[in-house]
Amino acid sequence: QAQLVESGGGSVQAGGSLRLSCLDSGSPYERKCIGWFRQPPGKEREGVASIHTIGGNTYYADSVKGRFTISRDNAKNTVSMEMINLKPEDTAMYYCAAGAPYCRGAIFRESDFGVWGQGTQVTVSS
Repeated sequence: QAQLVESGGGSVQAGGSLRLSCLDSGSPYERKCIGWFRQPPGKEREGVASIHTIGGNTYYADSVKGRFTISRDNAKNTVSMEMINLKPEDTAMYYCAAGAPYCRGAIFRESDFGVWGQGTQVTVSS
């Protein structure tokens, strides 16, 4: 059974940057959508970005466009998300998830993703 392991979280000041990584133990050539979700303190979990493992198409939530960049390295079987100009409202637990054969554009439905990582904490201070 495939597993996902996130890394790269931490604490930074506003305006700083972090790079999150998601290691996929499954086949690097499996056709599927890989997504990043986050859950701020006291709020519902929300989709952030996604990328397709084969086509390479990327999608972003409006709140992170221009600041976050998702990418995939099939040789290492990892998906990364570079985050720049971080804001306090970006503070959340970030989760990597693997989904169905296709991404649903910029629509992020948790039910589309059947495999989830353990999460990595991102804290941004003012």
